[in-house]
Amino acid sequence: MAQITKDTGIIEAVQKYPQIIEIFQQYGLGCIGCMAAHFETIGQGAGAHGIDVDALVADLNDCIAASGK
Repeated sequence: MAQITKDTGIIEAVQKYPQIIEIFQQYGLGCIGCMAAHFETIGQGAGAHGIDVDALVADLNDCIAASGK
């Protein structure tokens, strides 16, 4: 079951699942320190950086599943 979607807020996702910060970094997204992260969704952040949002969301959810949360 997917925990995160492209419509999930970046800060909301990271606060709930801090282990996903590593995935954002692997995609070259320094979202966590970016002011836009406070009001952007994962889909908006990925789109702004030209990143495949579906692949990012899949990797984020895989990370959450692997951590057992």
